[in-house]
Amino acid sequence: MSRIGIFFAEGYEEIEALTVVDLVRRAGLTIDMISVSGAGEVTGSHGITVKMDRTLSETDFSRMDMIVLPGGTAGTTGLENCRVLMDRLDEFYESGDKYIAAVCAAPSIFGHRGYLKGRKATSYPTFESHLKGAVVTRAAAEVDGHIITGRGMGCSIPFGLAIVEQFLGKNAADELAEKIVYDR
Repeated sequence: MSRIGIFFAEGYEEIEALTVVDLVRRAGLTIDMISVSGAGEVTGSHGITVKMDRTLSETDFSRMDMIVLPGGTAGTTGLENCRVLMDRLDEFYESGDKYIAAVCAAPSIFGHRGYLKGRKATSYPTFESHLKGAVVTRAAAEVDGHIITGRGMGCSIPFGLAIVEQFLGKNAADELAEKIVYDR
């Protein structure tokens, strides 16, 4: 069974994070909400506090198949400043067989780390300049190899469905889209 970790820092964008969690769980996949601060709860950019499934120190990355990074300017900064997470992200990227995904401001982290050279990618418009070396598409969600990027809060559903599709296939993602009354 595939296992996904979605990482939360203070100031994360609530819709981006929780839409992914909801869609992935509806699809029957396992996703853990993980705090990078060590706190059991993390507050988003609009004051919504969410209880985490675990903290970073309790996380076994060897059992994970994907790392997901939600956006939010402060949340993205908090994720990028977490050295342990960045080291694991590098390992996932370099492995080539584990997935990494980021939405809104968070794809800037991939750009800063050199993951996007020659790849299609998307992000929130004001962060496009951080997608160093990428072919910026401005698509709602973009999949290039083992990297998934999403444009922003309004694109959270296509971003989440792209994650579902990577693990369960296009038919499963299309069926889920139909169940939630989302026109794909």
